Amino acid sequence: MAFVFGYGSLLFRQDFPHAPPRVAIVHGWTRRFDQGSHDHRGTPEQPGRVVTLVPQDGAACEGAVFEIADRDEASVLAALDVREQGGYERCRVRATLRDTGERVDAITWIAQPDNAFSLGPAPMDAMARQMAAASGPSGSNVEYVLRLARVLRELAIDDPHVYELAARLEQRSGGERSER
Repeated sequence: MAFVFGYGSLLFRQDFPHAPPRVAIVHGWTRRFDQGSHDHRGTPEQPGRVVTLVPQDGAACEGAVFEIADRDEASVLAALDVREQGGYERCRVRATLRDTGERVDAITWIAQPDNAFSLGPAPMDAMARQMAAASGPSGSNVEYVLRLARVLRELAIDDPHVYELAARLEQRSGGERSER
């Protein structure tokens, strides 16, 4: 059995067999839109921005852990390696389950800041402008941010960085602002 920690699109798009997700926290990391997406939420000419984990002392990132059965582990991880290409590397993190406090080793994918597709940090307005114009084979970059914000709220996960960016994108598109 393996555990997979999702903190981005894995939270709203699980296309693999797994046990019911459980909210979990990884300490020492924060979720940031520092990774360029030229293959899913943008193009090489106009990359979108997607989340990665960035190390930060005292930070904690909440997401979900998905338990994968032994019989599915090899195929699920191979498929996720393909899905999470474009600068992401398979890594292990220690996740604490929110409901029990149990700690588990989990596999996740993190884009290091020195990868070829890293965009690094940027001001919120600059990120919102870039995201509003980006779209790729998996859909628009705006849709990615709004779906992530929605699932975080459904899981009772507070992430001001994601919520602020979602609000700015909704304002840009003239849409109604989602409730926190």
